[in-house]
Amino acid sequence: MRTSYSSLSTYQTCPLRYKYQEIDKIKGKKSKEQIFGTIVHKALNYMFTRSPLFPTLDEVLDSFSKNWDAGKDALDITDAEKNFFLENGRNIIKKFFLKNQPWNFNILDLESRFEVLLEDPETKEIHVLAGIIDRIDKLGEGSYEIIDYKTSRRMPSQDILDKNLQLSIYHLGLIKRWPHISPGEVKLSLYFLEHGEKISTKRNADALEATKGELLNTIREIKEKEKSALFPPLAGSWCAWCPYRKICPMWRHLYEKEKAPNDIEIKKIVSEYFSFKEEIDERNDVVKALQAKIHQYLDEKGLERLFGDDGYITRRALEKPVYDLDAVRNILEPIGKWQDALKVDEKKLEKTIKALSTADRNSILKNIIEMKKTVSLAISRKKVSDAGEDAETQGA
Repeated sequence: MRTSYSSLSTYQTCPLRYKYQEIDKIKGKKSKEQIFGTIVHKALNYMFTRSPLFPTLDEVLDSFSKNWDAGKDALDITDAEKNFFLENGRNIIKKFFLKNQPWNFNILDLESRFEVLLEDPETKEIHVLAGIIDRIDKLGEGSYEIIDYKTSRRMPSQDILDKNLQLSIYHLGLIKRWPHISPGEVKLSLYFLEHGEKISTKRNADALEATKGELLNTIREIKEKEKSALFPPLAGSWCAWCPYRKICPMWRHLYEKEKAPNDIEIKKIVSEYFSFKEEIDERNDVVKALQAKIHQYLDEKGLERLFGDDGYITRRALEKPVYDLDAVRNILEPIGKWQDALKVDEKKLEKTIKALSTADRNSILKNIIEMKKTVSLAISRKKVSDAGEDAETQGA
């Protein structure tokens, strides 16, 4: 299997989008943010290209403006938005140039392509992980830095950066290219252009091995889904810029409804469902309030039963023993009854498995005998707009 970080990231975000993009090969229209980011990257790549001299700031800005003018017409946005992106891009580049004059860096490569071979120890299959690193610098003797530019506004916490899969993959790519490099001598950085801030992390040899295990787990998961062709959609904030909304089962009805406004019956059913669900929720709140008042009255009067015109209400108190589990285990285990007494809390089990090492997690996942599927309906009381905004409140 040949794949990349972006493909695997797409799968982890939404398996159905991965299917549309990587298996069905349905071309999706790039978002304005993606096109803007690509043009900014081109300008920065040009900025650090010496032939034979580095370009001036004006030359870099001119290069960006020309590329933006060539690409903006493909965007379905207003002239005001186009002008905003143009000015924002020029401001980003100017701020970056003044803080990072190209002649102050020892740059080894730009837009560096790499391939990492991953062998699955279980199936013996060889998978190829390919990608492109924005920039590789040499910091000193035997010390290197990988830099990836980001045009997004949100900066991750240090904890999230320390687990960033993209940087881990780039690190693997660098070591594959230059095997003599020690993992501890590689600095991994994300440069957030909007803020003019660079945040960095590192990986040791154990972390890189764990990354390989994580990648193989994801690849195995994808290959299993390919057998059944079941790639479920996952809705979230990312839906707002997904190019497949009009064919996605999570969103398709929104567009079909616009084309077929006479679909009265299902609209009536949806409205009734909302109405009854809201009524049930309101009644549940009323019931809880009445229960609280009844408990209060019973406590005040020292009663356990109340009588009314419609019947009576009895309070039943149930006592549940809390055992010293270590002591109980010492008694039951020698006689072979301890396992019979255990009851698995599936939510706690899932949480425990996620926290395990890659090797231990893989050992447990081999013992899955089936995937249990449950189906429920969730309602969003906030009217969903075409922008794909998340609902403010939801209910089952």
